Amino acid sequence: MSDHPFAADPDAWRQTHLGRLLGHAMRRFDERVLALMAHDAEVPLALSNLAARAQVSAAHIHITRHLGRGGSRLTELAERAGMSKQAMGTLVDQCEAWGLVTREADPLDARARRVRFTADGLAWLEAFRRAVAQAEAEFRASVGKEIATVVTIGLEAYAG
Repeated sequence: MSDHPFAADPDAWRQTHLGRLLGHAMRRFDERVLALMAHDAEVPLALSNLAARAQVSAAHIHITRHLGRGGSRLTELAERAGMSKQAMGTLVDQCEAWGLVTREADPLDARARRVRFTADGLAWLEAFRRAVAQAEAEFRASVGKEIATVVTIGLEAYAG
């Protein structure tokens, strides 16, 4: 009899491999962050309503994660998020329509545009920070401080 964990079911790996587990964990974490933001009294009401109605997705969080406080070019945003420039452009268009970001002339290159947070976008960013901190605290409470520390160290090393 083999000691290999997939010996009984040779297809079990398809549901339990590390990549799949990481993907599920990330989706769960992002969903929790968005739920917390939807109920954050300091998030502008229109944005809170969008989050509550699941109009803001994990894809929109890419902008929140990657947009520099001083602004970023679309190509920089797309590269940081691992997305095509076209896909990021669509997200920026939506976020601009929602009042999260604005496009401005780039002071370093008259041909280029920079994406910047609006005042509401900065409030959204601060709510994102609070929600991430709470979701991380909930994760630590759920799995225990020691396991959370090991997972964090392992993921940092792996993402390296």
